[in-house]
Amino acid sequence: MTLIAYKKASLKYERLKEYEAGMALLGTEVKSLRAKHGSLEGSRVIVRGGEAFLVGASIPAFQVVNTKDSYDPERPRRLLLSKEQIRELADAEAKKGLTVVPIEVYNKEQKLKIRIAIVRGKGKRDRREDIKAYDAKRDAEREIRGKR
Repeated sequence: MTLIAYKKASLKYERLKEYEAGMALLGTEVKSLRAKHGSLEGSRVIVRGGEAFLVGASIPAFQVVNTKDSYDPERPRRLLLSKEQIRELADAEAKKGLTVVPIEVYNKEQKLKIRIAIVRGKGKRDRREDIKAYDAKRDAEREIRGKR
């Protein structure tokens, strides 16, 4: 079940490869995510020192009143990946035109997982073509249902 998603990712980026990762979170962050609070807008994944981090994601504390004053909702969060996956992400990050972005945070059994993807930015022309294809598909479905 998807908890939070980066909805504009499919419009802005072309996905090349996807990964599933765990996250090192605080208890209040887990509760907040399960309540579907948080945002992945403008966030990305960076690899530093052999570890992958989620940067720029905003996950507020579950109960603001009971939270420490030093809590930062946009702190970097460590992603739990294998060494091979981290190496692949580092190689992709080094290539020009590629970046790594989070797609969604979801429940898998009792654990919270994040789906990340290596992506390439779409040009304006590609975006327009995607929008045209989406509109054509929607119009065709309306015709089939007889809503026009």
